[in-house]
Amino acid sequence: MKPGEFRTTQNWIGPPGCSLADATYVPPPVLEMNKALSQWEKFLHSNSSIAPLIKCAMMHYQFEAIYPFHDGNGRVGRLLITFYLYERGYLEYPILYLSDFFERYRNEYYDLLLGVSQNGNWDAWLKYFIRGVAEQSKVAEETGYKILDLQKKYRQQLQKESVSTRVFQLLDMLFLNPFVSLPGISDYLKITWPTAKTSVEHLVKLGILKEVSGRKRSRIYCAEELLNILAEV
Repeated sequence: MKPGEFRTTQNWIGPPGCSLADATYVPPPVLEMNKALSQWEKFLHSNSSIAPLIKCAMMHYQFEAIYPFHDGNGRVGRLLITFYLYERGYLEYPILYLSDFFERYRNEYYDLLLGVSQNGNWDAWLKYFIRGVAEQSKVAEETGYKILDLQKKYRQQLQKESVSTRVFQLLDMLFLNPFVSLPGISDYLKITWPTAKTSVEHLVKLGILKEVSGRKRSRIYCAEELLNILAEV
């Protein structure tokens, strides 16, 4: 089975090596899974009166309960939270990640999901989910301020160096993607390779960029300080 393909056999969740009979949770069989996915998609795109965060919490539970892939359901389900809120316009940027919250309270996360499946205990799950959104929103806000402060610091460094406009443009590019290459810079900024190389060398000299591929050709550069801030989310 290729990555991204829906499962074609029954799977189950439980301790490593457990049998179907000893599983903690058994997702729906394949035929029922396909029906459930269709209903889930209709719910996702429906114009209901349910509050956005409540609907998002319900959507996440439903996806994890359907468990449509053999592997990676948790990762996809967590990404869907961010993508759903962003696509619907509730997030200006896709920077709200609940993975860290779910990991910190891992046992509670699984117990509450199971509680909905076994006992219909939506109330406890919804409260937990909203708490996670509140906590991670604060983290995202703090991260945003750190990024703005870092960008301001870098711009002040460049102003002292009296570098060209291209270097400032490259700096702004880093805050879209902390990993860059000469071809990517040349294409994005519409500049020649020599100009891109000179701009990169300025930022490497100032410690803003670092070569991370270890290659002599097709080198990759990274703004590590920025990446470390993003890793905190």
